[in-house]
Amino acid sequence: METHEQKIARVLRDEVALAPYDPGWAESFRREKAHLEACLPRELIVRIEHFGSTAVPGLAAKPIVDLLVEVSDLAAVREHVPPVLEAQGYDYFWRPSFGDDVPPFYAWFIKRDPRSGARTHHIHMVGGGPEFESHWNRLLFRDWLIAHPDVAADYARLKRELASVSRHDRVAYTSGKSEFIERVTAEARRAYAP
Repeated sequence: METHEQKIARVLRDEVALAPYDPGWAESFRREKAHLEACLPRELIVRIEHFGSTAVPGLAAKPIVDLLVEVSDLAAVREHVPPVLEAQGYDYFWRPSFGDDVPPFYAWFIKRDPRSGARTHHIHMVGGGPEFESHWNRLLFRDWLIAHPDVAADYARLKRELASVSRHDRVAYTSGKSEFIERVTAEARRAYAP
């Protein structure tokens, strides 16, 4: 039986590899959304959104579809959802949103291709309240990239540079994108403010 620390070490070793945009990612999102809606307690799911680079037409991305799932009760999710999804082969983590062991926590799942073991989906289950604003800001970032292809092109260049130097360091790859994402999200927030 794998310990929590061994599981974390295993998923952090997964390679960072970008792929050209694949229009099939939108359908992969729709299929996974339908699957989650069919196998999870309906009263827990509020909404499911496609975010991240696979949600931006034309943008190169790690070929992993990100789903942001608003849930009505995280405690109930923590109790009822992991047994269902882990039985189907998903990896499960109860993660802090910021830093090490700093609330708010959320449920994160990795789905893999059963033949290759490659990641296919990341499912982020969060609440809808203000403590989860950083998660929901990802939709602002997505929408801004869709509306501003020049910014999406800049983001693609940054991701290619980071992937080339951090191919086996997912933490460094993600950290390297943070400043760009924060700047663009702040710009989107100002533009979309009432």
